[in-house]
Amino acid sequence: MAISTLPLFIGGKAVFSSSGETFTNYRPMDGAVDREISLAGPDDVELAISVAQNAQEEWATVPGIERGRILLAAARIMRDRRQEIAEIETLDTGKPISETPYADVDSAIDALEFFGGIAMDMKGDFHDLGNGSMAYSIREPLGVCAGIGAWNYPLQIATWKSAPALAAGNAMIFKPSELTPLNAYTLAEIYREAGLPDGLFNVVQGMGQVGAILASHPGIDKLTFTGSVPTGKRVLEAAASTVKHTTMELGGKSPLIIFEDADLDNAVAAAMNANFYSQGEVCSNGTRVFVHASIRDMFLEKLVERTEKMVIGDPMAEETHVGALISEDHGEKVLSYVELGVQQGATLITGGERVEVPDMEGGFYMSPAVFAGCEDHMRICQEEIFGPVMSVLTFQDEKEVIKRANNTEFGLAAGLFTKDLARAHRVVRKLQAGSCWVNNYNLTPAGVPFGGSKQSGIGRENCARTLDHFSEIKSVYVELGDVESSY
Repeated sequence: MAISTLPLFIGGKAVFSSSGETFTNYRPMDGAVDREISLAGPDDVELAISVAQNAQEEWATVPGIERGRILLAAARIMRDRRQEIAEIETLDTGKPISETPYADVDSAIDALEFFGGIAMDMKGDFHDLGNGSMAYSIREPLGVCAGIGAWNYPLQIATWKSAPALAAGNAMIFKPSELTPLNAYTLAEIYREAGLPDGLFNVVQGMGQVGAILASHPGIDKLTFTGSVPTGKRVLEAAASTVKHTTMELGGKSPLIIFEDADLDNAVAAAMNANFYSQGEVCSNGTRVFVHASIRDMFLEKLVERTEKMVIGDPMAEETHVGALISEDHGEKVLSYVELGVQQGATLITGGERVEVPDMEGGFYMSPAVFAGCEDHMRICQEEIFGPVMSVLTFQDEKEVIKRANNTEFGLAAGLFTKDLARAHRVVRKLQAGSCWVNNYNLTPAGVPFGGSKQSGIGRENCARTLDHFSEIKSVYVELGDVESSY
């Protein structure tokens, strides 16, 4: 049986790479070949930029209300195809089907609806300068935007980046991760069906070289990237060569603080969500769990009991809680951190083992790991693991835990549990993180800014402020009186 090839999407249609080259897409769940993927080269990127530039000139003149209607139409189409798209996301990422309709597809729909709704509200300001003079500002699109996605939330990321770009009057060229290339193409088809003019959303699949071309290309006016800190730094350096607008959503090693008065059941549930959802492959995860010493034993008892009941299995089965990690290589890396934690003196109290799932022998599955007795200097408490590995640390007082929580190069997220809301607000003000939660964790509703500080990123996504990153302000001074000159 012949294996199909997924094409590029350029100028509103499927096209195969000019070189004819492809790469293989494997299913994380069982390691089987899913299909071949057309591999974009420099000529394909040039074509995508050319058609995007031509299409964007006209798109910039379309009223915001019309642009918004197309995004809202795309949201309706995606909702109608919700289960189908969720299944594609599960096959492409290894995440359980119990998650993908909600965390992936619904999040994408919310972004389309949010930016579709506010597209008509793109406006500038007016300044009365007195003496018959005035000034006003115009918010204008940047031009052609490039989006580079990560493999953990491929559809969400593609939509979070393209919806505001299109709402603001830009075109977008999107490069999904080579590990999860499928639903970016699905999104392109949905945009076309919704009435988006050809050339405004293009998909170029490929490896890091494609992203490097986009990052440094003078025809790209804006770059938005999601991925690791080391890769983000390289992308930022490339973008600097043409001084293009850039936003980055990078990694983290976020703290989750459980105070002594916390609702323990809720805190345990949040800690599990903050470490084991999507097999722990979430950039904002609260992987450093600081638990007050007075409740440590009770917390660990409840945590272990619930963790060991999690179902590890076929991602397409509704009862599965823990699916497959993205690849064999990544799984081995995660397990190496488990070994490292033991070597450095932490106590592995449950999990951390490779698990064989019947009929899924080619997939990489592991039991969620919980370490106790952790210390701040340990590498499992310092480095982003990106897998289901939780490090539990203890603390005695508020001042101490704030200092320790902030003692990291990252600043993506943070959370805390307490019944004392005065303390909650006080502590949140002192935590060095862009996205914080009180008595919950990892919720990212549309309209609420998401993004990091320090080395975890630049800019904010999924909110009205995002439009600031996809447009620029032109100031216009208008003189209504005479012009005086001293010479």
